[in-house]
Amino acid sequence: MALWHHPLSDNDVRQCLRIATGATLGFTVCKFFDCNFGVFFTVTPMLLLGLVPVMNGRAARQLLASAVISGLEVGVLGGLLGAHPGLMTPLVFVLFTYKFACMSKGRFFLFGANSVLSLSIMLHFASYPDLPLNTLVFGNLGANILSVLIAYLVTWLIPDVTERQPPAMPAGGKQTHRMRHEALMGASLATISFVVFQLFDLRDSISAQATTVLLLFPMHWNGTLSYARKRAVGTVLGVAYGVACQAILYDWFGVLILVAPLLWIGTLLFAKAHVKEASGSGVGFGAMATLGILFGQYLSPSQDFMYDALYRVSSNIVAIVITLMLCFALHKLLNYFPATRFGTA
Repeated sequence: MALWHHPLSDNDVRQCLRIATGATLGFTVCKFFDCNFGVFFTVTPMLLLGLVPVMNGRAARQLLASAVISGLEVGVLGGLLGAHPGLMTPLVFVLFTYKFACMSKGRFFLFGANSVLSLSIMLHFASYPDLPLNTLVFGNLGANILSVLIAYLVTWLIPDVTERQPPAMPAGGKQTHRMRHEALMGASLATISFVVFQLFDLRDSISAQATTVLLLFPMHWNGTLSYARKRAVGTVLGVAYGVACQAILYDWFGVLILVAPLLWIGTLLFAKAHVKEASGSGVGFGAMATLGILFGQYLSPSQDFMYDALYRVSSNIVAIVITLMLCFALHKLLNYFPATRFGTA
């Protein structure tokens, strides 16, 4: 697995610093003010700064729009049909379908990606009656607003050295039947993930749930298979670093002023791998996401962080294997029909 084929430019180094600093700022603000759902505050800046090399207005609008729309969808679905998952499931499939369609078009990939991830996690949390729905929705919205502000701040503090060239757009765009294939496969798998997490008490498996969604970001079977291997390696690296941090700090692991620098160092190392891969979703991105979930959601003075870290590995491996099997079956099924065939019709 070639991780280091892409040499780092001065701009790449600046992006790594922006990712690490942005994620650490989100984490610190969340823990300092004792905000709920720290995973949103830590992972969202990683997602934004990792997918968008230089913060801009278009990315900000897409991220905020995804937070508002996902919040409204969860509020309506959770409020009206929260106790009736059987009725919710067809509507959830429709919501996921249009979000994956946005991702497939490319122009609104960030909107679709953040919407899918936020909607999946919030729908799962909203299914527990002891969790206030308003706290969940506004927590996610606040995390997205803070992430946009942090992204602009770190872009101003750590600007690029030279002007970046806009990414080359593929000639002709995607064929319609391929876009249908990607949208239907992504929506089907995300809906199956929703159903599974509704049927079983998997409240502590947010990392596994996020994995089932992140595996769909390549939007096709070959990409999902390749990312699955990278995600597994990234999960192990992220967990290993988290365990090492706890071993170093031991009884002081709940002291924010000691934990934050370690999160910054770990995120910087994984951001370097992410930028070097230059593939969007790879080992570095998977390791960053795992680290963000561990620190953001499970770090507390009374939490058994070591157990949580080891549980992340096992649950992620199971989620990866099951998702791959379902993805392969759906890929083959959709390819039987010319209207949803991935290749040339």
